[in-house]
Amino acid sequence: MGIMIKDLIESTDLISVSNSKHALPAKVEDLTTLAEESVEQVALPIIDFSLLTSGSPDQRSKIVEELRNACLHWGFFMVVNHGVPQSLKEELINSCMNFFDLSLEEKSVYEGENASDPCILDPIICGTNFNPASRSVSFWRDYLRVLVHPVFNSPVKPEALSEGLREYSNRSREIMKELTRAIMEGLELEEENIEESLELNSGVQKFSANLYPPCPQPELAIGLPPHADRGLLTLLIQNDVGGLQIKNKGKWVAVNAIPNSIMVNIGDHMEILSNGKYKAVLHRAVVNNKETRISLVMTNGPSTETYVT
Repeated sequence: MGIMIKDLIESTDLISVSNSKHALPAKVEDLTTLAEESVEQVALPIIDFSLLTSGSPDQRSKIVEELRNACLHWGFFMVVNHGVPQSLKEELINSCMNFFDLSLEEKSVYEGENASDPCILDPIICGTNFNPASRSVSFWRDYLRVLVHPVFNSPVKPEALSEGLREYSNRSREIMKELTRAIMEGLELEEENIEESLELNSGVQKFSANLYPPCPQPELAIGLPPHADRGLLTLLIQNDVGGLQIKNKGKWVAVNAIPNSIMVNIGDHMEILSNGKYKAVLHRAVVNNKETRISLVMTNGPSTETYVT
């Protein structure tokens, strides 16, 4: 395992990333827009989850329509009153921070037996690149990626991580199912059997903790390059440090979560289910030179045996 970003920062007096494998290639066309202050800050649509599950029929219909508009015009939205305790979010963030505090030797256990083969999913893996076997340009990010469903996995250390991750996996999966049903309803598609037809009870759920330490030259590095997510819906929680940007109407905009919300975005499987009406939106993570950002991402997809058409 190569050195991780957090270990690099803590082991050296790094003042520049120029001419290093952590610097972006000079030809990146939107390099000048990486700084978060150089793009517009926008507010995402807010979906009150409690009105989907316990509201009146009229309230549910209103939220379904709001959800339809959010998917159509943004591909991203924030969910509030979702039932996930703030204490669980904080515990999970702290446990993931503690994982990244482990020694390089302890983390290297999760380098991945199949790092060179992107078609094979290791149950637990950590590193800096999308492909841990790559020696090309690295992102300014350390990550821990864990397959948590249909079979639950978790690193042995820190001990508190497993319990919090299992609870959040279960809770977020139920949120995903309810949102998927509501999205199908907004599309005027049959939502009653969507859970069965997509085999969501055996669906793939992948957890990623992304750590973005302060970068001495954030204008020359990137946490994650522009990408769209696989799966149905992605759920994201984070600490209070911003850095997420999404592409909306052809331009990059910065988005920050409101307190105790879960940010949700459309994945490519949902784009297919909607017959292209809802798009899996490009997004990226930028870095700063002052504070560490951590985001916890839960991607949710159908069973690996399911064909999405």
